[in-house]
Amino acid sequence: MNELKFEEALARLEEIVRSLEQGEAALDEALFLFEEGVKLARFCNTKLDEAEAKIEIMLEDGKIETLEVNEK
Repeated sequence: MNELKFEEALARLEEIVRSLEQGEAALDEALFLFEEGVKLARFCNTKLDEAEAKIEIMLEDGKIETLEVNEK
């Protein structure tokens, strides 16, 4: 799963959710899809956590400046 890109994992997770919501899968298939979905959700969450950590480091190092919004 490490070779999978975030966007691909998220798209597959969305497919699984739609499939399970339809409720047409046999029990064994539904359990398999649910297990795959849990793994994909954890994978996506890890990738998002990693991205957030990188952004925080760049902000702390001054490599990125936050944008200030002018209020009217």
